[in-house]
Amino acid sequence: MKTAKYIKINPADTVVVCLEAMKQGETVVTEAGTIEVLQDTPAGHKILLNDTPAGENIIKYGYPIGHAAIDLKAGQWVNENNLKTNLKGTLSYEYHPVPEVLSDNASQTPLDAPSFKGYVRRNGEVGIRNEIWIVPTVGCVNGIAERLAHQLQQETGLQGIDAIHAWHHNFGCSQLSGDHENTRKILRDIVLHPNAGAVLVIGLGCENNQPEAFMQTLGQYDQERIRLMVTQQVEGDETEEGMRILRELYELARQDRRTECPLSKLRVGLKCGGSDGLSGITANPLVGEFSDYLVERGGTSILTEVPEMFGAETILMNRCKTRQLFDQTVQLINDFKEYFLSHGEPVGENPSPGNKAGGISTLEDKALGCTQKCGKALVSGVLAYGDRLQATGLNLLSAPGNDLVAATALASAGCQIVLFTTGRGTPFGTFVPTMKIATNSTLYNRKPNWIDFNAGLLADGMPMQELMPRFVEKIVAIANGEPTRNEANGYSEIAIFKNGVTL
Repeated sequence: MKTAKYIKINPADTVVVCLEAMKQGETVVTEAGTIEVLQDTPAGHKILLNDTPAGENIIKYGYPIGHAAIDLKAGQWVNENNLKTNLKGTLSYEYHPVPEVLSDNASQTPLDAPSFKGYVRRNGEVGIRNEIWIVPTVGCVNGIAERLAHQLQQETGLQGIDAIHAWHHNFGCSQLSGDHENTRKILRDIVLHPNAGAVLVIGLGCENNQPEAFMQTLGQYDQERIRLMVTQQVEGDETEEGMRILRELYELARQDRRTECPLSKLRVGLKCGGSDGLSGITANPLVGEFSDYLVERGGTSILTEVPEMFGAETILMNRCKTRQLFDQTVQLINDFKEYFLSHGEPVGENPSPGNKAGGISTLEDKALGCTQKCGKALVSGVLAYGDRLQATGLNLLSAPGNDLVAATALASAGCQIVLFTTGRGTPFGTFVPTMKIATNSTLYNRKPNWIDFNAGLLADGMPMQELMPRFVEKIVAIANGEPTRNEANGYSEIAIFKNGVTL
């Protein structure tokens, strides 16, 4: 049973958000009195509480989400047609550190110190899957990698392992400087990821990403579990040689067993895609509760999608544990703004057509909802694109908002699972389990083949303290081996960020 048809998120807000569609003539009750809804307004969208002249800010989540483009009346539907962003270019920032205040729900959730059963690797890292991966150094050998993965799967029937994947991509040659390094870093991170029990790296031999040089980027690695084949150097049939190596790797990986691991070994990526007006009210706050819960118990979470921090960045900056982290976060934000500006693009042009249809009107609106995913923990690390995790706790990672690129970057940093909130729905998954969390019950009920968990129950009236234990249990179950919907569907892929010249 619904407790209300709308919600005022913060006492300072000048809008309410519809939890379900509201009709013209219905009323919104406020501290100042009753307001009549002037237009039919869809679920997830905003209704104005005060007469607002053109140019005046509109407040949601307690912060400005833009300004009125025209004179607006109380009761009016606020959307992208009458609300405009305040965002412009790069800014100077001041550091005003705040104390860490984790939520009561995160602290008091039952299963106070759950463990999970993972695969402990020789270097001490823990995987939640035991898979065999084939990683091309260059797109030219994608076909060979796919053939080998298919043949090994047919031959073994996946007995004793969770999956076999060839992570095809289009890069590794004809790239320069930053793009070349991005490709090498992401592929390095994939090869070293603990969800892989064994990895075959396949090179061609003449590519910019020279196979032997690439292997040196791995540092000290398990040479028994990570092997290299350069196809131009193979005499005769490279498929036969590849299968010989893969059979050896398979025999090693199939001996691995799950063991009890503390929750502190879990590392989760925080991602949203196809967001709607309920994302910042249901799914994102739920994920934020879990992030705080995990960090409080010694675990790690990573927030990315830097363009979707614009408008909420000062909240993150002031939660940095040190001045150095604050300076790194300022650089993270301004570097991404410069990237936009260098291509002649405005920094505030982010919400997609699906976002707008779901009730998100400006980038500030999107960002203030997006950053709910990282809860209230202090920031303990800031990562460049392609970096691997060093610090436990909450980290910020440089990557764009694009779903495939950002999710790949989170997994590459070392996350064993990505928590992916969505109000519109999406089937995709990256190279680690990608758990889809619906912002509304309608989506959950319409797309059970895509969605793993329903955070829309919060909008239906379920208290956060009641839903959180269910959410923790679901994540632990996935860590223990329960497949996510993307895994069950076989939807897994990688995408690498590209910015520069292709030769």
